[in-house]
Amino acid sequence: MAGQQFQYDDSGNTFFYFLTSFVGLIVIPATYYLWPRDQNAEQLRLKSLRRVHGRCLWYRLRLMKSQQSIVPTLKKAALLFGWAVFLLLAYKVSKLDREYQEYNPFEVLNLDPGASPSEIKKQYRVLSLKYHPDKGGDEAAFMRIAKAYAALTNEQSRQNWETYGNPDGPGATSFGIALPAWIVDQKNSMLVLLVYGLAFMVILPVVVGTWWYRSIRYSGDQILINTTQLFMHFMYKTPNMNMKRLAMVLTAAFEFDPRSNKEATIRPTDNIEVPQLIRELGNINVKKKEPPFCYPYSLKARVLVLAHLARMDVSEELEEDQRFVVRKSPALLQEMINVGCQLTMMANSRGGFRAPRLVTIENCMKLTQMTVQGLQESKSPLLQLPHFEEEHLRYCISKKYKVRSLQDLVSLKDSDRRSMLRFLGEEKYDEVMAVLGSFPHLTMDTKLQVLDDEDSNNITAGSIVTVTVTLTRKRMSDMFEKEQDSTSCPGEEASTEEAADASKTKTKVWQNKNKGAKKAAKSKKKKLTKKKATPAPVKAKQANGNVAGNEVAVAPSAAAATKEDDDDASDKGSESDEGEANKDSPSERDEDSDKQSDTEVDEMAGDDEEEWEALQQSIQRRERALLETKSKVTHPVYSLYFPEEKQEWWWLYIADRREQTLVSMPYHVCTLKDTEEVELKFPAPPKTGNYQYSVILRSDSYLGLDQIKPLKLEVHEAKAMLDNHPQWDIPDTEEEDEEQEDSDGIEESEDDDEDND
Repeated sequence: MAGQQFQYDDSGNTFFYFLTSFVGLIVIPATYYLWPRDQNAEQLRLKSLRRVHGRCLWYRLRLMKSQQSIVPTLKKAALLFGWAVFLLLAYKVSKLDREYQEYNPFEVLNLDPGASPSEIKKQYRVLSLKYHPDKGGDEAAFMRIAKAYAALTNEQSRQNWETYGNPDGPGATSFGIALPAWIVDQKNSMLVLLVYGLAFMVILPVVVGTWWYRSIRYSGDQILINTTQLFMHFMYKTPNMNMKRLAMVLTAAFEFDPRSNKEATIRPTDNIEVPQLIRELGNINVKKKEPPFCYPYSLKARVLVLAHLARMDVSEELEEDQRFVVRKSPALLQEMINVGCQLTMMANSRGGFRAPRLVTIENCMKLTQMTVQGLQESKSPLLQLPHFEEEHLRYCISKKYKVRSLQDLVSLKDSDRRSMLRFLGEEKYDEVMAVLGSFPHLTMDTKLQVLDDEDSNNITAGSIVTVTVTLTRKRMSDMFEKEQDSTSCPGEEASTEEAADASKTKTKVWQNKNKGAKKAAKSKKKKLTKKKATPAPVKAKQANGNVAGNEVAVAPSAAAATKEDDDDASDKGSESDEGEANKDSPSERDEDSDKQSDTEVDEMAGDDEEEWEALQQSIQRRERALLETKSKVTHPVYSLYFPEEKQEWWWLYIADRREQTLVSMPYHVCTLKDTEEVELKFPAPPKTGNYQYSVILRSDSYLGLDQIKPLKLEVHEAKAMLDNHPQWDIPDTEEEDEEQEDSDGIEESEDDDEDND
């Protein structure tokens, strides 16, 4: 058996192969992930947003950052240097000589591969006379020539050469290690050990330990664990939080403490500027000694947040700190909502556990809207628009227009809107309309069902109810067109009503005749309905809901026409009754009943197929939703005072507003671009009866765009579980018959055996 030999690369050729592969494994993925994206595309995107978002703080900061940043240039330089090293190594490897060559005795003897034995002997004699050591030749060359001659003339040597590539047979396997030999040289042993110890015993543990101790301090949403525990403590301690208390808990987060977060700073000038802001803001509970609200970092963050909501000007140094605090606030408020949901679930599962009130969680959502828009709770949503100031609101809330919300402003006619906003110039008015047209307008459709149940529309006590909510997003500019179209309709309706009133005043006698005709038609309809069979309960409800409404809308001329139709129908009905009485026979009646039963069976089968297809589609839709990863980039939010570009997200949940409790946990909709389907699940109440819930949709960016839709729930009693299914109940008579048949079979087989004997 051949041995194995390990040897280091003395020439360094193998090491270049290793080094080239190592550099390529780093440079190629780094180029894909770290190469700066096309700056022109970002510039074009910002240019397209300039008309609407040009006045936003985040837009101006983004333009300044793109002009001043040198990070993309440094990234490109580093990646280009890596590619230069990689290409240089690849060129070096391509020029290396082949060190391991296959042994060929024909080449040693300078013969063609098809040489005959006589030619081989002749060439051997010539070379022997030339290289023999006794005649002053090279001994090593003569040994190679003799070995090649033996490999071509000796059968065993030739067989070994053809099989193993070596006349001597299989040799030892040689492995080259892609490290130069100087690394294991005794002279360099101390240096190599020092480098290895420094790399693997100092640098690597420090890097891994730093990463580990930093990562365990943060949650999956990059919120400090200490902050989450702080929120949980205060939300459990104070289940019902007002907006002022909520702002205090928010600004007590450890993200604003310089000891926990290096991004937070405490400046020497804070002792002068922060008290000045406190005097301007008024009462903000400065004297409260409850920790951590009395700590300097918490007080400073609270003052900066309240100054942001009041849209107050601060110094340049405080402005940088204010942007940091405001930028962190939406993520911290989302963490507060998550903590409130966790406490609610714990209270529902354990009992005797205080859950935060619904108003607390909704205040967190509202404070997020206020932080993004830079508005106080009592301010008008119209101040989200550009060029709107406090003194301009008196034009909107006047008795003539009564505009208090964004929806009221959209519903105005264009002429009234221009008249109301006459304090704006033409350019400012166009800008306001462009911004208002970019705001979202959502429609919400709900579907209530119990999945994986025989009767999905029957809600029983304790069942898992699924509310499928379909959200459709449109722009407010689409609503402008609809409002303009709808304004023309009331005029037409008014003209038709005036014409109808004129006709009524002119033809009073004709109206009286129509009244008599209506009464006669109603009496005949009553007689006909008495003769007919009573309808099913569901059909009766439909008749009460729809047919009655249609009767109210019948015109006088239509009433006269229905009178004649009723007379004809009554005559035809009497004739058909007589004919059917003569024609119907028992066999025909049986055939009719069979046909009706067949049609009912077909209808039931069709309904089952439709339900099965709907179930399969819902399952496939859920599987696609699990596998599909959607981008959280939806639509940029218009925010005049928020320092960072924010995407338009929503909260969707079900609540019992009478009991002030959550029914389903808030779902953060982060992927709504045009249409989104969301499933909200919750357990039905344990008691039967009618329940009134609300499906609530709240924006995390805009004020005044929240929607509430009522949800009625009728809970029935759950079906009793069957202990013994009927298919397993076998009567005693059937068992006796089976035993009798078995015994008869045994007797017959015995008789047959006797006959055979």
